[in-house]
Amino acid sequence: MKFIVSSSVLLKNLQILSGVLNTSNTLPILDDFLFELKEDDLLITASDLETTMTVTVKLTNSGEPGIIAIPAKIMLDTLKTFADVPVTINVNENTLGIELSAGEGKYRLVGHKSDEFPQTPIKEDITELNIDSSILVSAFNKTVFAAGTDELRPVMSGVFCDLSSDETIFVATDAHKLVRYKRKDIKAEKSSSFILPKKPLNQLKNTLSCADVPVKIEYNETNAFFTFGNVNLSCRLIEGKYPNYEAVIPNENPNVLTISRNALLVSIKRVAIFANQSTHQVRFKISGKELVLSSEDVDFANEAKERLTCNYEGDDMEIGFNSKFLLEMLSNIDGDDVKIEMSAPNRAGIVLPVEEDNKNEEILMLVMPVMLNQ
Repeated sequence: MKFIVSSSVLLKNLQILSGVLNTSNTLPILDDFLFELKEDDLLITASDLETTMTVTVKLTNSGEPGIIAIPAKIMLDTLKTFADVPVTINVNENTLGIELSAGEGKYRLVGHKSDEFPQTPIKEDITELNIDSSILVSAFNKTVFAAGTDELRPVMSGVFCDLSSDETIFVATDAHKLVRYKRKDIKAEKSSSFILPKKPLNQLKNTLSCADVPVKIEYNETNAFFTFGNVNLSCRLIEGKYPNYEAVIPNENPNVLTISRNALLVSIKRVAIFANQSTHQVRFKISGKELVLSSEDVDFANEAKERLTCNYEGDDMEIGFNSKFLLEMLSNIDGDDVKIEMSAPNRAGIVLPVEEDNKNEEILMLVMPVMLNQ
């Protein structure tokens, strides 16, 4: 097995795959990239058992086909040191010896047998959907940050996708915050729903944000498959029933605060610096056309207070929010102005854009309040 490839092309593709690799693996083979040569196509795969990603690199100069697993770290570290030069990789499949030649340098390492590498899931009973990459990136950007990290509640550690013939709804929640993102321009032939894990979503988000390409999504009861450009990604879906998220969204919210999104964002950033670093609590005191943001950390005698002009309809109110959650939400909402709808200091607040920039999308964010220190 022998082929010649540009070092920069190979490095770029390996870096795309590197997000799949874990820092500590129970199986040593998962620390490897799988290299498979098929005529003039080099297929390189990374897997963590749950997520498998393959890139296809077109070659102009290759020899006998073959397959071998190559240690990922040494391969990446070596390629990072090269300028853009042709690299010749020669593999002895009997001894598993690998020789890299670049310029005047020769480098030798030992690979592993390919039969230990995880198999890519087989596509059976699949449903197909085609989506533009920019729409998918937008959906993942606006939801994945709200997904949970609690291993005891795995269904909440991913993004719930509810597809129908009218629209597609993406939902993420960790019980403290929730995002519901609707797209009217994503429609499926038949209704279905599944939960996508956070890790492959972040991997897709990072890879797709650099490209404007159509994405083919195929899914069944257990797996989802994404195909775009020269990349194939498959991931195991999270098993279980997603909680009834509609039930936690309050309908009656008579107190409505309307304010400049950016002004609120930068003000919370400043005030949060002085907040208690375990609760991150910021107090909202709203009356008339004035919002007073304040925070304090009693242990260090730190406190901050800022006044902002706003439009407010409703009763005078004091309510506390986790500043980290609000900052994430305000950073992922488009538009100049936002409104926060509230009913009581102990009930969830709803964060919405005042105007939707895109008629095909609709976003709602919910944040639970925190108990105010009196």
